[in-house]
Amino acid sequence: MATTPETAVGARAKYEPVIGLEVHVQLLTRSKIFCSCSAAFGAPPNSNVCPVCLGLPGSLPVLNREAVEFAVRAAMALNCEIRETSIFARKNYFYPDLPKGYQISQYDKPLAEHGWIDIRTNGASKRIGITRLHLEEDAGKSLHEGFADSADKTYLDLNRCGVPLAEIVSEPEIASPDEAHEYLTRLKEIILFTGVSDCNMEEGSLRCDANVSVRPRGQKEFGTKTEVKNVNSFRFIRQALEYEIERQIGVLESGGKIVQETRLYNPAEGKTYGMRSKEHAHDYRYFPEPDLLPLVVDAAWQAKIRQELPELPEAMRKRFVEQYGITEYDAHVLTATRALAEQFEMAAKAAENPKRVANLVQGELMGRLKAKGLELEQSPISMKGVAMSADLVESGTITGKMLKDLYDLCFERNQDFPEVYKTAPKKVESVDLLTATTTSTISGNMPLFIDYRSGKDAVENVLFGIAMKKLQGRADIPKLREVLKWRLKEKQIAEIIASAPDEFFPGQQLKLIARDQQINSIDVDLLFERTDGTRVAIELKVPPDVNIGAEQLEQLTKLKSVPGGATEVWLVGHQIPYFVRQRIEAKGIKCVQIESQKIREVATKLNIPLRPDAISDTTP
Repeated sequence: MATTPETAVGARAKYEPVIGLEVHVQLLTRSKIFCSCSAAFGAPPNSNVCPVCLGLPGSLPVLNREAVEFAVRAAMALNCEIRETSIFARKNYFYPDLPKGYQISQYDKPLAEHGWIDIRTNGASKRIGITRLHLEEDAGKSLHEGFADSADKTYLDLNRCGVPLAEIVSEPEIASPDEAHEYLTRLKEIILFTGVSDCNMEEGSLRCDANVSVRPRGQKEFGTKTEVKNVNSFRFIRQALEYEIERQIGVLESGGKIVQETRLYNPAEGKTYGMRSKEHAHDYRYFPEPDLLPLVVDAAWQAKIRQELPELPEAMRKRFVEQYGITEYDAHVLTATRALAEQFEMAAKAAENPKRVANLVQGELMGRLKAKGLELEQSPISMKGVAMSADLVESGTITGKMLKDLYDLCFERNQDFPEVYKTAPKKVESVDLLTATTTSTISGNMPLFIDYRSGKDAVENVLFGIAMKKLQGRADIPKLREVLKWRLKEKQIAEIIASAPDEFFPGQQLKLIARDQQINSIDVDLLFERTDGTRVAIELKVPPDVNIGAEQLEQLTKLKSVPGGATEVWLVGHQIPYFVRQRIEAKGIKCVQIESQKIREVATKLNIPLRPDAISDTTP
């Protein structure tokens, strides 16, 4: 019976849950724990069996040394004390998938004890004790579905009999389903880093039994516990615990008593159901296994195993933060698996900026892998490629947009980044093209330019984004930003000159006929016409952009010969160095220098806004 919605909140506040978890981890050995049969998953039913794992008369177990080393490695990673001499024991119970009628396990003298895992809960660290870690063999598997007569019969697959397990038992110190989920997440993470198991819950490599009871808040004595058996996902374990806690509170609130029993969780219904009464230790009639000697893991053997222990997640996270300058969040994400952590470090060591590598791995690489359902090992982009791409972005050789496009190509072609980069369109660095693009951007967005001219600095970034989009994200970012800055300055001066040409060119009788005009594909800042029909094209230049590219100079020279062009071409600026004047005038282009003060005076006179940084008073 569960609590009603009206009483649930109040009843829950009166009680506190107490949770302990028993986790069975299948060790990643090639053979079983007491015989040479394969421990691989997925073989045809009852094909990986022999007299030993079937418990036939006369067969004797022989302990798998690698299983012992894997269990000790896991115990060390979980901060356990290793017992130098441990004892195997027979755990007697009868079940169809246990052909011997007993399981070889460990009882009062387990392999390891007194470990712990630190978890994060409510923003703080909490230490959960580990009571013990012991070795045992797995049982077979009962198949209740998938056959024509499954309604009447149960089939047995005994391939799993004798597969080595490490059972890890926590202290009853877990206070909520969320803490249980966090504990299991950290435990799995540590076990994966040690390499002793693949922790594949779908294949049964990691299984969890949850013991849960409730007691009045503040009471020291434990309540009667139930065991939720063999839940195959952390999400379902959390859901099963939430339901079972509410169920027990409901029973107590209605005046009932909790029965100590084993229960199964039905994820489709979100409920637990009683399966059988819960056994006590004496029900199993443990006694020392007569066919196995005591297991001795002496100091020398322990030292050898400890030497082979890899760097563990928490230590690695701390080092990544200190060594590579990444955030704790980044370090946490990048150490989710040992493979990811090692791949990241490989790239971080090769790249100029490890932080950028961290961002690329988490965002661009992992995002694409997830979208395509690929594992890291299947990535077309190697960590060498990630490092190379990070350096190209860091140096400004490619833009962020170009990088995204290149990564997309890598996944489309199944090619590594260096190979794709060789044939990819390169970054736009041409000053002439950048100038033309920023000019069209400004002239096409005059309301934004007016806002910028009036002092709204943020508009520059908006115009930059528009220009970058025009260039399909392939522009050299520093160069584009620099060209945009100077074109914005030149545009301000051009607007002032266009409003009062007689103030700057007295006696010329110039009438404005076009701004930002293209004449035969040649860009012109200002185009004036005299009363006699002759035309003057003006190109504005502001320091330090007072020089002019050869291509643009050639284009300006052509203005005097193309249809609808200009009779004269002037280069106008308020600071034009002598060497620039010589070079330009040699091409028949007139240089006209106007004073900074004159520009300010006319702007004030005409009430045209002029940003303070638009002109400089420095004399060339």
